[in-house]
Amino acid sequence: MKKENVFEETVKFDKKKFDEAIDKAFENKKKDIKLDGFRKGKVPKDVYFKKAGKNSLYMDAIDILLPEAYDMALKNYKPIIDPKVDLKSISEDGVEFVFTITTMPKIEIKKYKGLNIEKEKVKVTKEEIDHELGHLLERFTELAVKDGKVELGNVAIIDFEGFKDGEAFDGGKGENYSLEIGSNTFIPGFEDQIIGMKKGEEKEIQVTFPENYHEEKLKGQEVTFKVKVNEIKEKKKRELDEEFFEDLGLEDVKDEESLRKEIKENIKVGKERDIENKFVEDILGEIAKNTTVDVPEELVEDEINHMIKNFEEQVKMQGISLEVFYEMTKSTEEDLRNQMKDEANKHVLYRMIIETVRENEKIEVTKKDAEKEALELAKQYNVSKDEFIDMYGGVEMLQYELEIKKVLDLLMKENEKK
Repeated sequence: MKKENVFEETVKFDKKKFDEAIDKAFENKKKDIKLDGFRKGKVPKDVYFKKAGKNSLYMDAIDILLPEAYDMALKNYKPIIDPKVDLKSISEDGVEFVFTITTMPKIEIKKYKGLNIEKEKVKVTKEEIDHELGHLLERFTELAVKDGKVELGNVAIIDFEGFKDGEAFDGGKGENYSLEIGSNTFIPGFEDQIIGMKKGEEKEIQVTFPENYHEEKLKGQEVTFKVKVNEIKEKKKRELDEEFFEDLGLEDVKDEESLRKEIKENIKVGKERDIENKFVEDILGEIAKNTTVDVPEELVEDEINHMIKNFEEQVKMQGISLEVFYEMTKSTEEDLRNQMKDEANKHVLYRMIIETVRENEKIEVTKKDAEKEALELAKQYNVSKDEFIDMYGGVEMLQYELEIKKVLDLLMKENEKK
């Protein structure tokens, strides 16, 4: 059944218009055309048509006409996704396109103000400050060369090479590799067998690759690593002394008291951001309960595509591809798409709600206001206003983002429990 927000528009170009596009296609291609008896780029049009046929340029002519066809088809619509275009007919008499255009469906929001939603209060505890201070000391830990044997927590600088059935395997070799013992970076059992080794000592280590290892040939296989310890280092615990505060390089931090104050403020800012995000999510979730709309499947699919692309980037950062992920989890792209569908549907619905509120409240940001905001933000990033706008994707994109921010500010103000 045809949906109320899906339209079909036919765009037809007659013989004259089509011939003009074909002629233009020929001129574009002329410099690369070569036929016997003519120099490259000097073949007359009528000769080319006789040899190759006029229809050999039909698709090039269509590419020339398509932008104009899009403009004609969309002049009375605001599509929410790229229209689908089909070539209905093509002949010497002309060409005909059919565009399938999806617009925003009818959306009814019964209530988006006065929802009386409680916003969590920000609280930073001493335990949280202590925890972050411990992480900071750990991050600035220095390594010092030590004598004796490798112990848990030490960093062993090692050479290693792996062998299966006496043959070295790909990816199993490293030189002067810094391995923190206890980090579980290597195959289970590898790091445990380094403990007790001395500088200059060589040893053969037997380990078994996990059954879910990404390399098929090594799954569940027993292998031998030849290992040599080149150097042993131990972590030197930092103290809250003058040298540590200098290493931090924070202008207003000179002692433990000012450092704790700085840490508290950073935690507070992070919590405020998280609480605000959750508050917006709670508001949109409540508005969604009061909303009637048929969420376009095309938008959901488009959102899933974006989510999969982001997920692919995430797994790449872990050193694996999507194909390896599917293999490791014994799943498929279809499984992943199905898992993401509900979340994608929610994202699309929330966007539609925000867009509707923006229209209802007539929220607009002028180009002048957007450029003024860009100038202020550019100072923070130490770039020019134009550079910042380019980074953002253009002034229109910045205008849109600022409008969305205004919508969210309005929703938070109108719906917070007093």
